[in-house]
Amino acid sequence: MPKLIAAPTVIAAAGNKPKEIHEFFGRVTTGTTAVSIAKMKSPAGWAEPGQTPEFDEYTVVLSGMLRVTTKEASIDVKAGQAIFTRAGEWVQYSTPAPEGAEYIAVCNPAFSPETVHRDPTA
Repeated sequence: MPKLIAAPTVIAAAGNKPKEIHEFFGRVTTGTTAVSIAKMKSPAGWAEPGQTPEFDEYTVVLSGMLRVTTKEASIDVKAGQAIFTRAGEWVQYSTPAPEGAEYIAVCNPAFSPETVHRDPTA
């Protein structure tokens, strides 16, 4: 039987500024470890520590611009574009533009604090 998700769960985010994470599917909202789907909203100047996650991440930018930095390059992903990052690759997400960004993130398997492997913060 289909399961309605009447409202997402708001989850605390890592980073230098407050960022909104609204999880619709995942370990917190639905108890699933297979996949997580969340809508993110990050302000201008937000950045999180780099990470080497154990999950693939599919990201679709709805508005603004999300910068995705790898060891090889920085990629600016604009509204209407998407990016895929593979498990085991070092990556850092940020929103340096004045408008910040709103985006959907899908993690397979589901995101967890134990499997994201964030860089230590100073």
